Amino acid sequence: MRTRAKASAPAKVILLGEHFVVHGAPALALAIDKRATATADFRADSKIFIKSRAMKASGYFEGDRFHVEEGAEESKKRLEPIHAVAKSLLGRSGKHLGVNIEIDSSIPVAAGLGSSAAVAVASTTALDYLLEIGLSRDEVFETAFNAEKIVHGTPSGIDPAIAIYGGVIQYAKGGRIEPLDVKIDLPLVVGDTRKERSTGEMVARVNDLRRRYPSIVGSMIEACGKIVTRSIEALRSGDLKTLGEMMDMDHALLYAVGVSCEPLERLVHAARRAGALGAKLTGAGGGGCMIALTAPEKLKDVAEAIEKEGGEAFITNKTMDGVRIEE
Repeated sequence: MRTRAKASAPAKVILLGEHFVVHGAPALALAIDKRATATADFRADSKIFIKSRAMKASGYFEGDRFHVEEGAEESKKRLEPIHAVAKSLLGRSGKHLGVNIEIDSSIPVAAGLGSSAAVAVASTTALDYLLEIGLSRDEVFETAFNAEKIVHGTPSGIDPAIAIYGGVIQYAKGGRIEPLDVKIDLPLVVGDTRKERSTGEMVARVNDLRRRYPSIVGSMIEACGKIVTRSIEALRSGDLKTLGEMMDMDHALLYAVGVSCEPLERLVHAARRAGALGAKLTGAGGGGCMIALTAPEKLKDVAEAIEKEGGEAFITNKTMDGVRIEE
């Protein structure tokens, strides 16, 4: 019997199609080279102990009762999704044991980069390996997706999907996932506004606009679908210039439906002035992060321009590696 297991899963950015995917357009998501890691081992008792450095939270679950060690009352809420994963897999394994789970992550928390999904997928995979269950990819997705529901209520499923598969995926409403064969590098600068945002509020804003102007917003949804289709062609042919132009167009549509904000606009336009091939918000909008597709020789200039406008920037790239066992 194994006594220890470690797994990691990547962060993500929405390359194109956020919000419009809710209304039937396709979206493209990209795994980036920041990862969350989960390490699991057995305990001598039946407790489930969880520690997350990134969330500054730790404690143990004894049944459904939580005993906090770090992070006060907020710890239970933050650690509950990981507890749900552990409880589900321990029950499935038939082993009457406790586990320690330690989470470490280089993914910014609550920035729209899929941190909670990467943690859920890494935790599921580490525990599956430790408990020797042998879950399929679909079963890993289902377990992590159920944990995501605790965090986000009604998530789309795109975050755990990209954490499992890595690379670039096309995603459509109803959970249709299509991994894309993209061989080119996609050098990106991610700029974090450090402005909190509400995904629910942004989704409601677009819903309301569509209700009031159905034909106009309908045309924008259709345009987004065409942008995504053209972008897939650009990705397959290695045409970063066209991809950058498609990102700019997609951002214009997102701005038009009211999900951008002044801090995001500052970072997007700073990136373009500094030489980015294309720049747009990523995720829910209203704050959070933007991304800039950038030629390798301009990455530093674009990152510096974003930081001069008050953003927190980091350089990243596509990773083909989805979830994996580390040891």
